[in-house]
Amino acid sequence: MHPFTRVRGFAVQLDGHPGGGTVYRGGEVLSGQVVLDVAKRVKVRALAVCARGLATAHWLEGKSVGMNTIYSDYTAFQTYLRRKTHLIPDNGDVTVLQAGRHEFPFTFQLPESLATSFEGKHGSVRYWVKAKLHRPWSSVKKAKKDFTIIEPIDINTPALLAPQAGAKEKLARAWYCNRGLVSVSAKIDRKGYTPGEVIPIFAEIDNCTTRTVVPKAAIIQTQTFVARGTKKQKKSVVASMVGDAIAAGKREVWHGRALKIPPVGPSILQCRVIHVEYALKVCIEIPGTSKLFLELPLVIGTIPLHPFGSRTSSVSSQYSVSLDWVRMGIPEEPEAPPEYSSVVSSEGPLETLSPPAQDNGPPGILEGPFFAYIQEFRFRPPPLYSEVDPNPQSDAAIRPRCMTC
Repeated sequence: MHPFTRVRGFAVQLDGHPGGGTVYRGGEVLSGQVVLDVAKRVKVRALAVCARGLATAHWLEGKSVGMNTIYSDYTAFQTYLRRKTHLIPDNGDVTVLQAGRHEFPFTFQLPESLATSFEGKHGSVRYWVKAKLHRPWSSVKKAKKDFTIIEPIDINTPALLAPQAGAKEKLARAWYCNRGLVSVSAKIDRKGYTPGEVIPIFAEIDNCTTRTVVPKAAIIQTQTFVARGTKKQKKSVVASMVGDAIAAGKREVWHGRALKIPPVGPSILQCRVIHVEYALKVCIEIPGTSKLFLELPLVIGTIPLHPFGSRTSSVSSQYSVSLDWVRMGIPEEPEAPPEYSSVVSSEGPLETLSPPAQDNGPPGILEGPFFAYIQEFRFRPPPLYSEVDPNPQSDAAIRPRCMTC
């Protein structure tokens, strides 16, 4: 410290949240104090503190004009939080603080609706508290403290408890010759899941070609950034599995093949400039032709499935904040997921990437929400055993099989 420096320390501290750390959600109270440590008597003109929350999308797109490249700037913002208070008012007077440590408490009421904190390639959702100290004949001294917002997504709702199913088929062609038909139908028991859960996949793959095909399944994360009416997307594989090879003219049935959801952040669906969405993609690799894939939508929530009572009952009142899950490590060394291009069809709707914008985010932060901040998953009780199918299929609903199966 310089011998003539009067201010030895200036920082923003947030009070401990009931769940631990600096993780909050909409509607809660954000409180803390500005700590000022002075070595000698100091005059203060004003001390202000503000709380901010901002969603930002930004990227550049290049266009060749002759020998030059012209870049277009795409930027969009959405403000979620903007609060300010004066701990020492700026009324023209000067406040004298004696040597020692001084604490100035503050409190902000967070809005009910906030977006989950997020760090992505072309945008972010960030929240912070900043304090400014104004002194006569001195530069403004600043201090900043970041905090995290995790908005609860309750999967115990009818929309997220609804089963998801679909079917696709593809005629395999090679050198203008038909090699046969490949079809896949898949189903999962619901749309909403939380990290740590296992998704049981029920699927049926018919290989009526003359070649061996390989089925795969993956969870795909799609980050969508919106600015000036234009969208920029980034897709990545967060978990995957490979099924057994299916010989020519054979059929494969998955009776609940398990795909575990890794520690990923929740879906972001209500922000105007940034969306984070998930999907389960079943892919069939067909030699000599493009891949066949079937996509089922997923929503990654924060409030796990309630183990008791009605499946459609909400457990929002029982939701508690805990950082134990954030600090939880994966027990075994996870296998790195494959590249997105190796799982989906090369004909998928991928936009042409432009020169990336400069990354202004803090170093060391991975792409995605700051924390996959979820309660520990509780497994549902098994269904009652019955030898009678509660949902029998009609003859008209049974899909005809190929002759070679």
